[in-house]
Amino acid sequence: MPRDTQQENKKSVSSEKSKVLFLPNFCAIRVVFAVVVICELLAIILSLAAVERLEDFMMPLSRISLMVQWIGLSSAGLICLFRKQLNRIGNWGAGMASFLILMVMTLFVYQLIVWLNLGLDSAQQAAHEAYSDLLPRALAISAIVGILVLHYLYLQHLWRCQEEAENSARLQALHSRIRPHFLFNSMNTIASLTRSDPKLAEEVVEDLADLFRVSLGDSARPSTLGKELELARQYLSIEHYRLGERLEVVWSLDEDLPDKASMPPMILQPLLENAIYHGIEPAPDGGRITLSGHYRRKRINLSIRNTLPEAHQTSQRQGNKLAMENIRARLAGVYDLEASLTETIVDGDYQVRLVIPHPWWG
Repeated sequence: MPRDTQQENKKSVSSEKSKVLFLPNFCAIRVVFAVVVICELLAIILSLAAVERLEDFMMPLSRISLMVQWIGLSSAGLICLFRKQLNRIGNWGAGMASFLILMVMTLFVYQLIVWLNLGLDSAQQAAHEAYSDLLPRALAISAIVGILVLHYLYLQHLWRCQEEAENSARLQALHSRIRPHFLFNSMNTIASLTRSDPKLAEEVVEDLADLFRVSLGDSARPSTLGKELELARQYLSIEHYRLGERLEVVWSLDEDLPDKASMPPMILQPLLENAIYHGIEPAPDGGRITLSGHYRRKRINLSIRNTLPEAHQTSQRQGNKLAMENIRARLAGVYDLEASLTETIVDGDYQVRLVIPHPWWG
């Protein structure tokens, strides 16, 4: 690839990263829970500051908590509702819009509370004067808290961008360690097939070319579930030519899996390579790999399960967990806490379970 083209690709990737909104996904349950907790802590602080005696704490807390929760949850709901529009105007515009949403909802909730209380209060003039004094304080508190929260979220965004850059560098390091081992084994397979079955050797070369085309591609560009599964089939096909009957592969994929679901590239192949390297190759009789997947409750669940060799056969196959740590870091960079990668032992077999949300508006 020409150098100018590479620079253009890097600029486009950096520009795409810069367009990532620094606001979290307020539609996510964990973010809504965080809003509730923050609002309640703020209500407790304001209630403690408003009373002189601790025994008078509960009554102000109930009123202030109700008002603060209304403001917080309604603001979060509007930001969630207009998230696509906020994403189009960039971080600065989204921050200003979110701040205005918070202030408008503070004024709206205040007016609602005043209307409800004045309708029930006989001494409306005294109540109106009390609520008039409350409005400037409510707006000031909302403004201060909003600025602090937005500043914190922006710092978190900068930290995530730096972490993603480090993850990308670690991904390149991971590829540089994976490629030679797999390449040498594949070349040996092709060399052995060249004389015995030239047509099959040509198919292996084509599969290997497709695999390395993805491996050498842009790691920042998202892939799809269908492409990753096809890449996994090509990889296992190459390994089957090399290991022969020692490698048994079982596919158990539901038909409702969304093939067009977006996901980071090169997620399944390193997991399959670990399964072969640590589970199949050390065993004299080989073993079995089961790749299963299903789609439930807007979650893509993929599992890779492989048999394990005897204990005395694994002494030279202790890994450094580089692939697992790298994949976890990449999933966290894209999906935050919505995705997961877990390792378990099931009936003596080693199983890796990958959970990815779909659809994803993060």
